[in-house]
Amino acid sequence: MGLFRRKSPDGVDNKSQIRILFTSDLHASDIAFKKFINAGKMYKADILIIGGDLAGKALIPIIDIGGRYEVEGMEVGKEGLNQVIQNIRAAGNYYIITDKKGYDELNNDKRKVDEAFKNAIQERFKEWQQIAEERLKDYKNSYGEKISIYFNLGNDDPMYMFDALNEDSIFKRTEDFIIPIGDLEMVSYGYVNPTPWNTYREKSEEEIYKDLKSIMNKVKEPSKVILNTHAPPYETNLDNAPLLDKDLKPVVKGGDIVMTHVGSKSVRKIIEEYKPMLGIHGHIHESKAFDKIAGTLVMNPGSEYSSGVFHGIYIFLENNKLKSYQFITG
Repeated sequence: MGLFRRKSPDGVDNKSQIRILFTSDLHASDIAFKKFINAGKMYKADILIIGGDLAGKALIPIIDIGGRYEVEGMEVGKEGLNQVIQNIRAAGNYYIITDKKGYDELNNDKRKVDEAFKNAIQERFKEWQQIAEERLKDYKNSYGEKISIYFNLGNDDPMYMFDALNEDSIFKRTEDFIIPIGDLEMVSYGYVNPTPWNTYREKSEEEIYKDLKSIMNKVKEPSKVILNTHAPPYETNLDNAPLLDKDLKPVVKGGDIVMTHVGSKSVRKIIEEYKPMLGIHGHIHESKAFDKIAGTLVMNPGSEYSSGVFHGIYIFLENNKLKSYQFITG
């Protein structure tokens, strides 16, 4: 983990009222991302925040078979290809157009698949930066300033996504920085406790606790911190997910899926010890909810990215205190 440092130039300083729109787990869905941008304008947000998991999870091959294309067992012509691609992107997936030889090479060489995934992930992130710049080019926040989109990576986001971040992008990296928001500070942390899927960014609870403790010891005042961790705190309304069997299939009893708590015990412990003003989290798509830990309000907007549904939380701060919040779905 890199050295944490306070970052002032891109923060929002000395503002009595600040409107934040927070979302998480967009997973490369073009529709969910564009709805997030549009909602930011509609709610007159001063800051946009994405709390991790921008990357998609699947790469779908489109096989060129001589003027027609085979996609997941279906065959389409050139006229239908654009719609297929649009549907793939809307669901948060990537695609690669290749011939039969190239498809066979992908099947037989994991390195080629990894490289194709990397190219697709970075290209989509670059496109999102361009989309945001275009859609927000004339938008000014309530203080007449150009809006920023603060983001941290989640457990499904490879570190090479940072390599696709343009230096002058509207997107601003939050990990490794303490972001000033009025007299508050935002701390962001994207690693999660171990999952059954061995994703890109997982750490033990001991490592997470050590990292977060180190970060929190660098803030001015813990009670004036917005804690933005991708992993939600353990044993809350925010971390309910299906219990899985040894084959990673949901356990069903009496016709109902059995749920269990899967959040981070270390995140919970940090909240109990430092009592930040607010906790904003993601990771567990099924757990759109709020809760309280030791007096700290914690929230998870949930996610239905594959259906193109946007989930967010509108947060209104006044005089560096939480004035109100609203869950948004659309």
